[in-house]
Amino acid sequence: MSSRIPAERSALDPAIASRLKRDAAGLVAAVVQQHDTGEVLMVGWMDDEALHRTLTTGRATYWSRSRQEYWVKGETSGHVQQVRSVALDCDGDAVLVKVAQTGPACHTGDATCFDSGALEVGA
Repeated sequence: MSSRIPAERSALDPAIASRLKRDAAGLVAAVVQQHDTGEVLMVGWMDDEALHRTLTTGRATYWSRSRQEYWVKGETSGHVQQVRSVALDCDGDAVLVKVAQTGPACHTGDATCFDSGALEVGA
């Protein structure tokens, strides 16, 4: 995979790019949800180029903070995320990516990255 492309050189539509409020690393959170059930599957990170690739290919593309490279969900595992819609939140610092998930979404093999158990509230 390629190294990260600075926001000013990304092919992301300038009208979309101007609405983003990136963190210090140039990233926005991407909350990923199953389009038909509403189940939250995972959270990833996108920069302008990852968002551009997601919007133009229909395949969810993220920036790996640990590997410092782009990755397309399912490229190696086959657990593909076909993008159905993308929405920017009111603050511009997160996107909601609704997908049709093939196979488990989590790298652990769980259907969702939020399968590790609920935390106790009000204890």
